[in-house]
Amino acid sequence: MKAMKLPKQLQSFLEVAETVEQETLVFTDKKRPIAALVSLRKVDRESLALSTNPEFLRIIETSRKEIRAGKTTSLEVLEKKFRMGASTTPGRRTRKPRR
Repeated sequence: MKAMKLPKQLQSFLEVAETVEQETLVFTDKKRPIAALVSLRKVDRESLALSTNPEFLRIIETSRKEIRAGKTTSLEVLEKKFRMGASTTPGRRTRKPRR
C-alpha cells in the first residue's frame, strides 16, 4: 500500500471524505465506476490492507460458500477430534492448593 500527500488541487476531496463519514463515494466515468473515496478515520491499516487483498477476499468468499452449502464443523467436533476440552485448553493454568 502506498501513501502520499494529497495535492492542493485535490484538497476538496478531503472535505468530501469528512462529510460522508462512514459512506463510500463512488466516482464514475460514463456511468462506469472507476474509483472510490472512503473515509479512513476509524479504519486501521491492517483492516484496509485485508479488505483490498484479492487472495483474502477469495478465502472469505470460499468460506461463505462452504457455510451456505452446510460444510461446517462444530466446535464440539473439533474438540473431540483434537482431544481438547475446557480443562485442557492451552494457556489455562491450574491453581496449586493453598497450605
